[in-house]
Amino acid sequence: MDVMKRLALLLLFCSAVTGAELSDVHTVYLLKMSKGMDQYLANRLTNEHVFQVVTDPKLADAILTDRIGESFESKLEELFPDPKAEPDPEPVKREPPPDKPVKPDNPAKPAKPDKPEKQESSKPSLLDEPVNKLSNPAGNSSFGAASGTIFLVWAKSRQVVWSAYDIPKDTSSKQLDRTAFGIVNRIKRDLKKK
Repeated sequence: MDVMKRLALLLLFCSAVTGAELSDVHTVYLLKMSKGMDQYLANRLTNEHVFQVVTDPKLADAILTDRIGESFESKLEELFPDPKAEPDPEPVKREPPPDKPVKPDNPAKPAKPDKPEKQESSKPSLLDEPVNKLSNPAGNSSFGAASGTIFLVWAKSRQVVWSAYDIPKDTSSKQLDRTAFGIVNRIKRDLKKK
């Protein structure tokens, strides 16, 4: 009997160390998915009372998404910015009011006239930054999106807690709702196992 208690404690300790589990999820935030699948999943999750769907990602235990990778990571950084990564605000430089004359630093030296500014050429150089450059092309790309795969990611640790693959047969509303129903039923079934 003593061995059983030790084994139970070991399993409990291992589950605490590895992170969150599906049973730990109570609130979810859904990222925008292809073909509007996020709307169908939100409807099914709410109607089946599986998870509480929240519209503020900061209130969510986990995030449902149909893609992981660079675009997902950049979206998480946008939703959950690292407080340590934010730079300190720079001190504001105060300029004298325009109606008061500015005193030169050294009154003994006369002020030099300003040099005329160089006029910039209107022709772009090969070294110039492109005007229409995307900030992060990976965030706008659908490359790497696994059509039909849904991931439930723990918000704080960013670990995938659960995933399923269920591709809709077509893009009709009826089929997307049927697919969402199947995914939510899998979540319910997996929650009962634990």
